[in-house]
Amino acid sequence: MRRWSVAAVRVSCQPSSSRTSPTPRFSRTYSGHTQQKRSFPAQSLATAQHAEPFLDPPPPLAATSHVRPDPYKLLAPQLHNVRETLLNLLGSAHPGLSEIAKYYFLHPSKQLRPLLVLLFSQATNGLGNGWHIKRWAAECEGAGGRSEELDRPLTRADVLNDYNPSMPDHTASFEDSFSLKAPPHPRKLPIPPPASFANNSPVLSSPPFLLPTQIRLAQIVEMIHVASLLHDDVIDKSPLRRGTLSAPAAFGNKLSVLAGDFLLGRTSAALSRLGSNEVVELIASVIANLVEGEILQLKSIHGEELGITGAPAVGREYFNIYLQKTYMKTASLMAKGARAAVVLGGCKEGEIWKEIAYAYGRNLGIAFQLVDDILDYESGEAALGKPGGADLQLGLATGPALFAWEEHPEMGPLIKRKFQQEGDVELARDLVRRSSGVERTRDLARNHADKAREVLVLLPDSDAKGALEALTERVVKRTW
Repeated sequence: MRRWSVAAVRVSCQPSSSRTSPTPRFSRTYSGHTQQKRSFPAQSLATAQHAEPFLDPPPPLAATSHVRPDPYKLLAPQLHNVRETLLNLLGSAHPGLSEIAKYYFLHPSKQLRPLLVLLFSQATNGLGNGWHIKRWAAECEGAGGRSEELDRPLTRADVLNDYNPSMPDHTASFEDSFSLKAPPHPRKLPIPPPASFANNSPVLSSPPFLLPTQIRLAQIVEMIHVASLLHDDVIDKSPLRRGTLSAPAAFGNKLSVLAGDFLLGRTSAALSRLGSNEVVELIASVIANLVEGEILQLKSIHGEELGITGAPAVGREYFNIYLQKTYMKTASLMAKGARAAVVLGGCKEGEIWKEIAYAYGRNLGIAFQLVDDILDYESGEAALGKPGGADLQLGLATGPALFAWEEHPEMGPLIKRKFQQEGDVELARDLVRRSSGVERTRDLARNHADKAREVLVLLPDSDAKGALEALTERVVKRTW
């Protein structure tokens, strides 16, 4: 296995010799998925092209013994900062809208998605060929990567007929007619330092360094997640969200939908400031995935009444749609958020680091949702703030029920009629208890978590890498 070294990277606004390196060469394609025995086959995932062969496969999760950094403790100050400063992005001229938009942010949160962004940032910063430019932009005034530049009001001061509490009076006021104002001459942009190819190996930034753009990305992915919760709770008619009133129950459906839309608008403006077209495309595709996943879920529950054709007909098709929906509604944001973090750190086309981030996030996200679906059937469901069998009551057949169908054919008619008849939910829960559905779903979650951990072998050792490894274990073992 290649040996990696760690050295400090220093970059200034003055043109200077800064380290970049050729992309490491790898000799074999790595596939991030294996078939699960006794189960419907999950869709295969080619996680990284040109991957370096493993010397030995990593041991299964249960066999690991060395202590790894706690991911939340490792980045506790940064996560606290992300949460505190995030509220500054939500300002609106309508106090009620701001209140609803902030509603879920003020409740306890796992912050898993921003955690992934920050961990992959620390685990890869310095490795990409474009790192020296990103580090320079984070420190040089006018380059667009400093915190002060990212924190300017999201509504531009020169945009006609817009309003925000932090806007200057000459733009915010509607009492006077808007007069033509000549724009200032564009400021000459600083010139980035030239590249140097003095080193032949990728080197991690030391000490670990987070770019302001990566911190802002962590906030953006959390805002998108919360926007999806606001919309989901309206669609699902959920009265509770983790033990407290859901936003629709507290404020009504219309305001909750509008608050979710407002959050997505704010994220779009914040996203454009990050200075990467690739990152904009990645995160924009996440929003599309969330909608596509919700359509898949609606099709499986209310397809006929909504006029959505193509409802699944057989068991395997149900399972394939279930995994596809799981990726779109949960794993997509984790996978593409992690990949975007690595891109912001200077990883370019053809470098392995962003492939690792995507493969890890996809597998971890699917494992996370599979465990979430298990908790709906176990005693830990109370920690989720929803009644037992909530998915069944919504008409959803998740992993445990679909696996139980293989062992108990009488589950099929219940799934196809969406558990709508009296006694269907109770019977379905009993069939799941009498089957190996829960354990098989947990096995599938372990399989995805194992694959997430395996791809990390290609990263140089660091505390962030150790924390990412620890996270694969915590996701499977969690009871929250």
